[in-house]
Amino acid sequence: MQFSRRHLLLTCSAMVASPTLMAQQPPGGDKATIRILMGLPPGGGTDSIARYIAEKLREQLDQPVIIESRVGVGGRLAADALMVANPDGLTYMVAPNATPTFQTLVFGPQLKWNIWRDFTPVAGLVSYPLGMAVNADLGVKSAKEFVQWAKANPSKASFGTPGTGGQNHFLGVQFAKVAGVDLQVAPYKGTPPMITDMLGGHVAAGISLMDELLKHHKSGKLRVIGIFSDKRSEMMPDIPTFAEQGFKVSSGDGWTAMWAPVKTPPAEIARMQLALQKILANPQVKDYLMTRLAVEPHYRNAEEMAKAQREELATWEPIIKASGFKPD
Repeated sequence: MQFSRRHLLLTCSAMVASPTLMAQQPPGGDKATIRILMGLPPGGGTDSIARYIAEKLREQLDQPVIIESRVGVGGRLAADALMVANPDGLTYMVAPNATPTFQTLVFGPQLKWNIWRDFTPVAGLVSYPLGMAVNADLGVKSAKEFVQWAKANPSKASFGTPGTGGQNHFLGVQFAKVAGVDLQVAPYKGTPPMITDMLGGHVAAGISLMDELLKHHKSGKLRVIGIFSDKRSEMMPDIPTFAEQGFKVSSGDGWTAMWAPVKTPPAEIARMQLALQKILANPQVKDYLMTRLAVEPHYRNAEEMAKAQREELATWEPIIKASGFKPD
């Protein structure tokens, strides 16, 4: 087939004018790879959620999807990378609500990004209770018994948390305040090392997502003494809330969501939203998330995500200020 010089020039001009098209249809006809930035350590709950969703997105979009680890500072490094990423529909971030909410409230002036200015919410993915577990060797089976133990053993009374300045940290601070007990914070670089120290008896308690805690709770090595939710979870109906045990701590349900760089084309956002909505509506996906990862699929559109974010910021801002916590 013969092409005129004018036809070739028009074709090249169209490609230059459409960088999104070029990104999605690179030379050779292969589909471009979608990157999902992950700011929390491999093996933790959020990382497991992101990798499972990425696997399903490959099938749904018929396109390569990879997890790119940018671990550090409570997810801040991944958010830094998202802020400067090309808004071409090929880069996203999956993170817990703690990254934008608590990073903003605790480290605001130090951040390079602003969640409203630099990111576009894509969709909420899952929600889940956060819980506290203790080493089974302590011999305590409830929140009240743990408080009694902590008062009797002040030098050992502490709780582990995946980093400082996050949701887990401030839930522990709230619990200690309500219980009238002094609990030292033992920060870790992610949940896996915290669990290791809990199992080894190096830290008395820990607050985290429930997947790893439940695994060891069922084996008898750890004891989950409560969840920071308004009501019991259908995934773990035998685990009481702290509120029903007499400790009215601010509701601490967590959620994981996806964000894109600001100015990402609306068509790309809509494409990703549709894929995620289909994935999370799949009964097999729901079963896997609930039974294997102890989280519930909870699709939220961009507007619902923004509303949840605003409500969370309003709830936690006075609590964090009252705590007197100052970042290093």
